Amino acid sequence: MSHSGQNKQGVKPKLARSYWMQDLQDLDNETCWLVKELKSYIAQEADFLPRETGLNIMESAAENHNGVSAKCRNAKVEDLWSLASFFGFSTQTFVLAVNLLDRFLAIMKVQPKHVPCIGVSCLHIAAKMVEDECNISPTHELIRISQSKFTVSDLSRMEKIISEKLNLELKAITALTFLHLYHAVIVSLTSERGEIPSIERLEAQLKACLCQLIFSKAKPSVLALSVITQEFDALQSLAMLEIVQELQRHLKIVDSELLYWRGLVAKCMTEYSSSECNKPDNKKLVWIVSRRTAQNLHANHFSVPELPTIPEGSWDESESEDSCEDMSCEEDSLCGSPGSDAEGAFFPSEFCNQGRK
Repeated sequence: MSHSGQNKQGVKPKLARSYWMQDLQDLDNETCWLVKELKSYIAQEADFLPRETGLNIMESAAENHNGVSAKCRNAKVEDLWSLASFFGFSTQTFVLAVNLLDRFLAIMKVQPKHVPCIGVSCLHIAAKMVEDECNISPTHELIRISQSKFTVSDLSRMEKIISEKLNLELKAITALTFLHLYHAVIVSLTSERGEIPSIERLEAQLKACLCQLIFSKAKPSVLALSVITQEFDALQSLAMLEIVQELQRHLKIVDSELLYWRGLVAKCMTEYSSSECNKPDNKKLVWIVSRRTAQNLHANHFSVPELPTIPEGSWDESESEDSCEDMSCEEDSLCGSPGSDAEGAFFPSEFCNQGRK
């Protein structure tokens, strides 16, 4: 064996298994800290998962159902990806927005007509938590570019509802949290950096997975490791796969669980890479419009009507979807004055009164 770490055939040696994580004290300070962070986050990740019964309801909902179907939710997540790209938001902002959206939809009965406002509200909340203030566009610009029919006042009130329903637990441990930690551990444990895919590539694969509701059921730690494992498997990188196996063993991630989600990730990547997939662009969107269209867009921003009433109330415990609260709409007509901060048709009066206490 030469000093370069390659054998006579020029083949890079496999890493010796089961030696580098036997004892945390044997690791360097940085890697030891990363592994401890992973264990800490795994202990907390369940607190930020969407309620599975609510996800099941969306999965089983037909497209013509009054509630939000998986297709409706997936389409909104793709819209959020496009919006995040347009405004130059980070992957962390997008992933957090999806987490907030899923957690909210999983506990509330929502009509599809309200999903645009909820989605943009989640993205705006996430941006305010993650991005530098100077990088956050004005709220009316976010609404205008999303081509949604609600006002700045509506968005502000919806953000308050989301914050209350999620008990102000807006920060979350997500699959992206683990993806970055896993990547950092792998980088710290090998000198073969050329075999390690960039974090940007792994982030793009994770974002593609999040566009499908099924992945919201996965534990973030398992989903992130599945993305990395699938990528190393596709690259036929045995040395990197051995590091992943040691991570799995040390973090006590069950083989069957990882195998299941790894298979779904591989299927998602196959579908996503096909020419038939209309995937959101990962670059900033560029709109080329005529002067007349631009004037109409500007004018329409000030003439959009408010959305109908969203009365709230708990579902009857005897109902099959008893885990969700009601945000159904009793009025089909759009009404109210745009941009009003007074009690209007969009939000229930009890919420507005509560906000004044």
